[in-house]
Amino acid sequence: MAKLIYIEASPRKKRSSSIAIANVFLDAYRKAHPNDEVVILDLWKKELPPFDGDVIDAKYAIMHGQTKSDAQVKAWKMVETLIAEFKSGDQYVISLPMWNFCIPYKLKHYIDLLVQPGFTFTTTPDGAYQGLVTGKKMLVIYSRGGAYGAETGAQQLDFQKTYMETILGFIGFQGISSIVIEPTMAGEDKKEASMSHAKEQALRIVSQF
Repeated sequence: MAKLIYIEASPRKKRSSSIAIANVFLDAYRKAHPNDEVVILDLWKKELPPFDGDVIDAKYAIMHGQTKSDAQVKAWKMVETLIAEFKSGDQYVISLPMWNFCIPYKLKHYIDLLVQPGFTFTTTPDGAYQGLVTGKKMLVIYSRGGAYGAETGAQQLDFQKTYMETILGFIGFQGISSIVIEPTMAGEDKKEASMSHAKEQALRIVSQF
């Protein structure tokens, strides 16, 4: 039995295009893999510790081989728990909207907690970075009000997909699958066409998980 972790980064819920396509994928996945565990992490409901005070001090104590105080140990335990929860998955789905050409701050907060040396990446003896979350599948579902493909001339404004692929690749994911829903704010016809194509992609990708 495998564990699929679904990370939901939109607060719009029933009005969210990215969540709608994620639900299409998850419904089909559950039918194809009835014995697998599906864990849903709603970042708008999940408690994420602030990355300051004892948490940030604990991180630097670890990085410099220093002894952590009792308060730092307690604070860092929350970070370790989040990382262990994330790394317990065998495969992943993340759905997110584009906010100001990038990603929602809740998702950035979560990523900043996850991406830690010695936990999700390390440094090799020659100084190169090496991801530690390897051999796992990832699907990222993006929605954006505008269009940012190469044919639009606006691709330089896409810090959403480029960031996600960069940071996920940094911690070890390879061959990341993606679904892009765009443009969602250019009229109902274009939105429906994009949603229909996204649903087809989601159902096709299920067979690869």
